[in-house]
This record gives sequence, structure tokens and C-alpha cells, in this order.
Amino acid sequence: MTPLKYIKITSFFVCCLLILVGCTKLDQNLNSTLTTDQAADAFNASLFLQSAYNDVGGPYSDLGSLTSLEEVSADECVVPTRGPDWDDNGKWRALHQHTWTADNVDNILNAYNNLNKLNFDATNVLTFNPSPEQAAEARFLRAFALYQILDFFGQFPLRQPGENLLNAPKVYSGDSAVNFIIDELTTILPDLSGGNPMSKANPDAAKMLLMKLYLNHGAFVNREAPTFDAGDMQKVIDLGNSIINSGKYSYSKEFFDNFSFKNSNTKEGIFACPNSSGVSTNNTGIQNRWWPTLHYDQYTPLGQQGGWNGFSTVNEFYKSFGVGTATTGTPADTAVDSRIGGRFYPGCTDSSGIRPGLLIGQQYNEKKQKEVDRKGNLLIFDPNIAASLKETGPNLEITGIRIVKYPPDYSLGTVSYSTAGNWLILYRYPDVVLMVAEAMMRLSAANNPAALIMVNNLRTQRGAKPLTTMTLVNTADVYDPNTLLAERGRELYWEAVRRTDLIRFGMFLKPWAYKPTDDAKYLLYPIPTASLAANPNLKQNDGY
Repeated sequence: MTPLKYIKITSFFVCCLLILVGCTKLDQNLNSTLTTDQAADAFNASLFLQSAYNDVGGPYSDLGSLTSLEEVSADECVVPTRGPDWDDNGKWRALHQHTWTADNVDNILNAYNNLNKLNFDATNVLTFNPSPEQAAEARFLRAFALYQILDFFGQFPLRQPGENLLNAPKVYSGDSAVNFIIDELTTILPDLSGGNPMSKANPDAAKMLLMKLYLNHGAFVNREAPTFDAGDMQKVIDLGNSIINSGKYSYSKEFFDNFSFKNSNTKEGIFACPNSSGVSTNNTGIQNRWWPTLHYDQYTPLGQQGGWNGFSTVNEFYKSFGVGTATTGTPADTAVDSRIGGRFYPGCTDSSGIRPGLLIGQQYNEKKQKEVDRKGNLLIFDPNIAASLKETGPNLEITGIRIVKYPPDYSLGTVSYSTAGNWLILYRYPDVVLMVAEAMMRLSAANNPAALIMVNNLRTQRGAKPLTTMTLVNTADVYDPNTLLAERGRELYWEAVRRTDLIRFGMFLKPWAYKPTDDAKYLLYPIPTASLAANPNLKQNDGY
């Protein structure tokens, strides 16, 4: 080895050690010596922990992975085939109409692989003697992945550090799976730093994940007939109240500020993935929240490349805001719930004409001129989608109410529009409030009046009229606006919770827009064939 190479390599390791000493909590005494093994462990623990964090956001931003399994399979999102566009061998129709098979929707394989990568990378942190705080963060991220795998697939594989790699990973399902994740989160909660920002694992994020586990416990054990144990519901209430009473969170005055490119300071965020405007490194791809839904011409500088003209919502969901039959008009500023959108939003409307929320009727550009489609026809988003979800003729570019929940980032023009700075919000304070309200209504001695007060406080902040009465669900109408299920839809639409909600409320197999009554096998997704071959402990879900 030449002296120059020796100096370069030595300098590299010195730099690594300096970074670790500055950024990692190492248990060492004054004048003690850091061994090579300790340095390697500290470096690897930090490296793999960051890798695990990097695994989180992309699959939730990418509508071809996890989010589509939650949203396109549910009642608030459809992706019509528009001539040759958005057919993709029928996978989007299969997701919404519940006709998928074990092999015809690659989104299922993508989600399974993405979640298990997070599971693997988070577990790998634990093999390198991490600090208690690093271990707690890694175990939270692993629990976050395992919860979603359990939700989608009904079982998850897990190999603990030090286990024989020649043996197939153990598989958990049902009660054992729920209890394993609950035990993990309960154990690590004291070691999570209360000073961690929402971009890192923190105690409130762990409490919120515990709430989701307790609330969905009965559904994860029996999705066809969920039950709700009083003890589980009380734990949801207690955990939620500890977050509510902390005083750390409050409702944003403007709903869409929670999702804008300035949302890193939102007081509603509990767990989120960061992005930076114009920076592609480790960007979650948050621009995928608007590219798939906007028309090709809806951003003038990128004419005919401003969107992909696909993802939409349905007329029935629009009406659940209490606006009656959808029309081609724009909601008046004071007429209905602000979450429906249709209002001027600074930094967005003046740059593109887009009014965040549910886009319906005639669309306008930033100069207040009427937008047209690629054939020169007025761009009027029509709520009436073909029953087959296959559009032809003049309707190709106009059918479907579009949703823009994350206002596009125009701070750097086309650069930030394509590589945006909006943080991806995964856990948000209003969900805590709504889960507490739901648990109150599910107690054997239900406290419906208190739940209604909590929901109406939220509605007041959103500019919506208070409800006079509220039930959990109307089993004859998923879109009944006077239910808690509908309120969760209005607040949390397109935030990757809707399928889980529909299953818990007993509505996933009911007929709703563009989907007939279906088979109970669709309450779970199939385990990918390659995964079954690799791990004999996995069992294919019934019906596949």
C-alpha cells in the first residue's frame, strides 16, 4: 500500500469517528479508548438506522405501492382507464372493484417488498450494539412496518438478531402478531426521546401506533366480524388523551397548510418524512401526490406534461361533505366545509390556478383563463365516471373529480414542482382526536355526547357546521354524512387509512361507488408467490 493511499484511508476512518462522536450517544468515560469493534458498531448502527428512515416515505408517496392498496381499493379513489392511458392490464380497476388475484397487481408485491425492507433494515440496526435510544427508534420503525404488513396480509415474518439464518423466519398472525407489536412499543416507549421532531420516532408517534393497534385489534383477529374489547377501547382513550392534554398540538387555521411545502412546522404533525424543495437526494417523491391526478395541461410551464390525468374520486364522496348533488360549480368560501377545497390558496392558485382539495367543474389557469384539454375543449371535470371505469370518446380527459390534498410546490418553479419540499405526513393530530371519539362510542357504556363534542370542535375549526347527531356508521350507506366514518373520510381522505377504516367499520365488503358486494377473501391481500417459496412458515391467505 502506498503512503498516499494509507493517509487517505486513515483520514476517512478518522472523519467517520469524529462524525460518530458528535452525532451518536456513546457510553464512554473520559480518556477511554474507543475500540475498532465499538467504532464499527456505532457507525453501522447509525448507518442502518438512517437507511430504515429512508425506507419509510417513498412507498407512501408512490401511488403504485402502499397508498394504492389503502385508497384505490376503498370508496374514495378510482383510476379510470382513459383510452390507452391508465389501463396497466386492468390493475387499477381490479383494485377498486375487488377482482385482484395473487399475481395480477404488482402494487401488492411492491408493498410487501417495501415493507419487509423496512422490517429488515430496522432489525439490522439491533445487531450493532446501538444505544438505547437508537434501538428504540429502530424498533419503532420495525413496529410501524409490521403493523402495515399485518393490516394488509394478516401475518408478518420476523427474524430477530442472532437467529440462525439457515432457519426460515418465524411468522406471527392474529392475537400473537398484535400483542408482539404492542409489547415492542410498550417496551421502547421510555427510551424514545421526547425532544425528537416529527421526522424521527418519538413517544407520541409510538402512542399513536399503539392506539391504532388497540382500535384495530378485533378487526385484525376477525376482519369479517370485528369486535371491540372495552379494555382496548379504554387504552385508546387514555393514550389519546395523553397526547391531547400534552398541549403540543393544535388544529391549523388553514387545512391545506398541513400539506403545503411549508408544512414542516405544522402543529398537527406527529410523524412525518422530510423533503426539501429542489433536492432529489432522499426525497420521498411527494410530487406523486399531484402528478397522477392533475390534467396534462394544468401547470402552464409544463404544458401537456403537468400531470398524468388519472387518479380521481367519486361523486358520492363529494356529496358526503353535505353539499348535495355535485355540480360543475365551485364551493363558495363560506358555504361548506373548507376541507372540500375550491378556495384560492396563496402560492398555489396564483402560480397555477389550482385550488387545492376536490377539483370539480371548469378549471382555470393562474391568469384566471379557462383551461382546455388537449383537443381544445373546455377542461370541466365531470363527476360522472363510466360504470365500467373505462372511458372512451370525448370523456377521456375530463371525467372524475380530482383531489389535490398536497398543494404543489412552486417555490422554485418547475424544479420544485418535480422535486417538492412538502413533508409527507404519516401521523396527524386530528386522527388521534377521531380515534378517541370512536373508542368512546364503542365502549359498552358509550359516551356519544362527548364524542360528538370532540368531532364538532374539529368541524368548527374546518369551517363546517356542527352535527346535531352522529352514529358510528350507516351500514346501508357508506357515504352518510352524519356518521363518524364519514367524518374520518372528510378529514383523512387520501392519507392511507381508508381501507383499514372500512374494514373496522364493517363496510369494506358492502357495495359502494363502482364496486358491487364482493368476496371476504379481499379483506386481505395475497402473499406474493416468491415469498411463499422462500419461507415455508408463510401460508397463503384463504381464497388465493
